[in-house]
Amino acid sequence: RYASYTVAAEKLCISQPAVTAQIKLFEKFYDMKLFRRQGREIGLTHIGKILYEKAERIFHIEDEIETTLTQIKELNQGLLEIGCTKAYAKYIMPSIMSVFHRAYPNVKIILEEGSSMAMINSLRDFKNEVIVVAQMDVNDSRLQFVPFSQEEIVVILAMGHPLASKKKIKFSDIAEEPLILKGTGSGTRQKVVDLYKKHKIVPHVFMESNNTEFIIDLVERGEGISFLVKPAVEHKVKEKKIVMHPLTDERLFLDVSLGFSKNVPLTPAATAFYEVIKRSFIEKTTHGGIGSIMAKILAEHRQ
Repeated sequence: RYASYTVAAEKLCISQPAVTAQIKLFEKFYDMKLFRRQGREIGLTHIGKILYEKAERIFHIEDEIETTLTQIKELNQGLLEIGCTKAYAKYIMPSIMSVFHRAYPNVKIILEEGSSMAMINSLRDFKNEVIVVAQMDVNDSRLQFVPFSQEEIVVILAMGHPLASKKKIKFSDIAEEPLILKGTGSGTRQKVVDLYKKHKIVPHVFMESNNTEFIIDLVERGEGISFLVKPAVEHKVKEKKIVMHPLTDERLFLDVSLGFSKNVPLTPAATAFYEVIKRSFIEKTTHGGIGSIMAKILAEHRQ
C-alpha cells in the first residue's frame, strides 16, 4: 500500500527493522518473493499482489467484526431470545416489550411461548436466554429466578352460575364443582392442585388445557369453573361474559419471575432486558399487580 518499509512501520507503530525482518521470515518460510525493488521504492511481485488482495479482504472483515461487536455492546443491534408463558405473553409481555423497545429499538426480539415448566426447560437447553414465568419449585442450582411481580389467582364462573351473584366465595363453596384445570407444567395448576391437597379433596377435573381463552370459553358456556390469574380474565369480566371471585378464605397468589442461567454470562441485550425489569418492577412496589405498575411506566414513557 505504501511502497515503503519505513512508512509501513510508522503506520504499524513498530520499528522499520521489525517490519523488514518479518517479511524476510515470511519469504524464507514459503520460499517466495513478495517484493521487488524499484529504485528507492519497493513493489509487489505477482504473488505479493495476490496476497495483498487477500489481506485486504481479511482486514475488511476484521473491521466489520469490530463494528458489529461494538454495535452489539452498545445495543445498536443484537438479539434477545425470551421464553414466556402463554398467558403472560398476551397480558403482561406487550407492556414490558413496549418499554424495552423504546429504549433499544435496534434489538430484535424472539418470543417463545409455553408452560412455565416448558420455558424452564428451554432455559436449561439454552434455547432461550431469559424467561418470564410463574415461579415454581425447581431444584436446579444452575438457574436463578428473580420475582418482580405478584398476580392473584381468582375463581371464574359463568354468569348464570348459582354462585355468581354471591359477594364472597369460600373454597368449600366450589370444592365439588367440575373443574377446568390448567395443563401440566403450569404454575397456576400447581397452586390449585396444592390447594385441593391441603383440604384433602380430590378435584373433579372435567378438562385440562393450557389454552387460557379456551378455558374461559368453556367456563362462559357453563361447563365448569376454573382458576386463572386475574389479568387474563379481567377483559371478559368487563364484557360481563364471566364472573371472577377471589376466595375469601384461601387467597392465591402467583409470583411472576425472571429466570436465567447462573453460570452463563448474559448478552448485552439480555442484560439490558434485566435492567428494564429491575428498574420498572423490582425497584417499584408490586402492590396492585403488574397491570397497575405498567400503566404508570407507560404513562412516564409517553411524557
